[in-house]
Amino acid sequence: MKVLGIETSCDETAISIVEDGTKVLTNIIASQIEIHKETGGVVPEVAAREHILNIIPTLKKAFAETNLTWTDIDVIACAPGPGLISALLTGTLTANTLALVKQKPLVPVHHILAHIYGNWLDRDQNTKFPILILTVSGGHNDLVLMKDHGDFIQLGTTRDDAAGEAFDKVAKLLGLGYPGGPAIQKAAINGDENTYNFPQAKLGQDNFDFSFSGLKTAVLYEIQKTYGKDFDPKNLDPSFVNNIAASFQRTISETLISRLIQAAKSHNPKEIHIAGGVSANTYLRNYAEHKLEQFNVPIKYPVKIQYCTDNAAMVASCGYFLYTKTPEKYQKWHNIQPNSDFTF
Repeated sequence: MKVLGIETSCDETAISIVEDGTKVLTNIIASQIEIHKETGGVVPEVAAREHILNIIPTLKKAFAETNLTWTDIDVIACAPGPGLISALLTGTLTANTLALVKQKPLVPVHHILAHIYGNWLDRDQNTKFPILILTVSGGHNDLVLMKDHGDFIQLGTTRDDAAGEAFDKVAKLLGLGYPGGPAIQKAAINGDENTYNFPQAKLGQDNFDFSFSGLKTAVLYEIQKTYGKDFDPKNLDPSFVNNIAASFQRTISETLISRLIQAAKSHNPKEIHIAGGVSANTYLRNYAEHKLEQFNVPIKYPVKIQYCTDNAAMVASCGYFLYTKTPEKYQKWHNIQPNSDFTF
């Protein structure tokens, strides 16, 4: 079964075709990174305009790359949210129209659940449930217990700022540019991670939520303590920047993995997965491998970096598993609406 996936939740216009939930036939991404570097972050209306320009050329490229036609497509899957509403409008309107005109089943896929399926791409299906999953992206952090396809329990979520957003904001404070994750990781290589002891939010013993607003503020205060309240990121000493980056990256990783360990002790998973844009961070992966050894279960990340960040292959994969579990639910065409709801 071939599923066409559509993803426009933020600043990536993405179209993918995935066979049987795991085999990626094409995964086209029209990136806006160079545009948003100018502002140091995503401007929603700028992103929305770019989606309008990119969506049809991206769709045509996906078909051209695979030599497939619409008769080969069995299902359309689209992420209606959560995300930037103005950006999501392009994806949902495109999916609604194509599903109606081409008479294909349409599966709405929650964006966070789609990230989870980044770990199914280019892998076999010998997965053992239950799976404990940490999703870490620019707009959300979630701990999810997955008992089966379509059976998810949200154990913890983002209280305020997500890890990915914290990476972007701290990178901007340090003058490292956008996107912040790769920039922080690069600077941290030449820094001492033990230079600064930044705080971790304490949310209670049985709480699996995340909060990184305090960490961002602590980094700001540390910079101001040395360079003053009106500091210019361009004038920061490189060794100072590297040490801040390394200490910040360590604190982020410790916070994320400590919650994951806490949840693993409570739920005894047979596998542990890490997904989302921040799962591409090498330090986080290495730290997780070391700290999670005690559970003696497989630790999985997306096999390609492009499956960590926003892409349509993960949407198509999730759509396949949701559709094959309850196909009758998606036979009648319905108009899906964009939304910003993080619950599922």
